[in-house]
Parts: sequence; C-alpha cells; structure tokens
Amino acid sequence: MFYVFSLKPTEDKTEANAQELPMKLTGGVIHQVDVVFQDGCAHKTYVKICDNGHQIWPSNRGNYLRGNATVISFREFYELAPGLDTLTAWIWNDCGAAWGEVVIQFGLLPKKVIQPLSFDELLAAAAGLE
Repeated sequence: MFYVFSLKPTEDKTEANAQELPMKLTGGVIHQVDVVFQDGCAHKTYVKICDNGHQIWPSNRGNYLRGNATVISFREFYELAPGLDTLTAWIWNDCGAAWGEVVIQFGLLPKKVIQPLSFDELLAAAAGLE
C-alpha cells in the first residue's frame, strides 16, 4: 500500500503554531518514507513527523526535515499497530510567505509480507528442524 498526504503551509505558521497534518494509515510496517519539498522552499519550510506526540522523523528531536526542489526519501522499518496508526506531521515556514505543497508519502505493508518468519522460525528452518 502507498499513502500520500499533502499540505500547503500558510505564511502565518511558525514553529510555535505549526500546521498539523494528521495522516491516517493502517496497521503494518512503514518501509518507505518520502517527503517532497517544491522548488522555492529554500530550506525555509520545516517538517517533522510524530507518532502519538513522539517525534520519529527526523530522529534527532527538535530538528526538522527541510529542502528545496528535493525529495527526502529513505527506507524504514517502523511498525504501526492496528488502531494506533495515525501519524502527525507538523509543518511551518520561516519565510513569511506561502509556498507550494509539501507532499508526504508512505509505503506500508503487512508485517507478514516484510518479515514472513519470526527469528525463532528462521533459526529452526536454518537448523533443519522445520
């Protein structure tokens, strides 16, 4: 499954009152994350993604993803439990003007697809026990 969310930040949003973008997914494992910054953002549009109030991307707390005509794309293995599957992006800019959309995309698959065997099952199979 592939999910796409977007938001056009407004000029009145700052770090103190960043725009909130709830992103409803499904239970499973996020294996791909893409954040698209349009040309003209000039590294002045900021994005962080949180799970239940806990910042997950970027990993270093208090920092933000930024770019200009850039796609920040990375592989991941982040598990979402069914029912606890809404992430939140916080987006703002410090340029005093509205910019184009920020697009956030997730690749998500059931855990059984990404990790078909548990560690114990893998060891047993390697040992020829199953």
